[in-house]
Amino acid sequence: MPPIADDLRQFIESMLFALATLLPIVNPLGAAPVYLAKTIDLTAAEHASLARRVAMNCFLLLVASLLVGAYVLDFFGISVPIVQVAGGLLVCSLAWTLLHEPDEPLEWVQDAATPVKRPNLQTRAFYPLTMPLIVGPGSISVAITLGANQSQAFRPLVVNSLGHAVGALLVAVTIFVTLRYADPILRRFGPTGTAVLLRLSAFILLCIGVQIIWNGASALWRTFAGF
Repeated sequence: MPPIADDLRQFIESMLFALATLLPIVNPLGAAPVYLAKTIDLTAAEHASLARRVAMNCFLLLVASLLVGAYVLDFFGISVPIVQVAGGLLVCSLAWTLLHEPDEPLEWVQDAATPVKRPNLQTRAFYPLTMPLIVGPGSISVAITLGANQSQAFRPLVVNSLGHAVGALLVAVTIFVTLRYADPILRRFGPTGTAVLLRLSAFILLCIGVQIIWNGASALWRTFAGF
C-alpha cells in the first residue's frame, strides 16, 4: 500500500476510534438537562453564545488531554487513578448539589435596591459546564490513555494525533448542537417532565462520579497491593 494511502487509512481509523471512545463517555445528551438547569437565566442569544463557548472549551480540553495530558501528569508525578478519584469527587459534589436544588428553578432577579450580579458567561462556560459536567475525569482519563498509547515513530505519531484531534472536534460539534437545541427539545417534556429528567440525570451523574472514584481507588489498591 502506498505511504499516503496507508497514512489516510491510519488517520481515519484514529479519528473513528477517538470518536467512538470519547462520545459515549462525554454523553452531551445526558448532560443537557443539567446544562439547562444551570442556565435558566439566559436569553436565547446567550444560550447560543454559551453553547459555542462550552463546545470550544470541551474541544481544547480533550485535545490537550490527548496530546500532552500524559506528559503533564508525568511532570507533576500524578497518576491517572489519582485524577479519577479527585475528579470523581468533583462530579459527586456537582450531582449532590443538583439533587437538592428546589423543583422550581430560581431566576436571576435584578432588583434596584439589592442588585444581583450574574456570573460571567465565560467563567460559567468552563466551570461547571465544561468541567466536570461534560468533559469530566472519565473523559480526561480516557483521552490521556488514548494519547499515551501511540507509536513513538514521528510519522505515525503525527497521523494518529491529527486523527484524534479531528475526532475530538467531531465530539465538540456534537456537544454544540446538543446544547444549542436542548431548550426546545426539553420544552416538550413540560415543567414536570423536565424536573423529573433533571433529577434522574443528577442521580445518574452521581452514580458516574461514584463509579469513577471506585475505578481510581481500585487501580490505586492494585498498585499498593502489588508492592
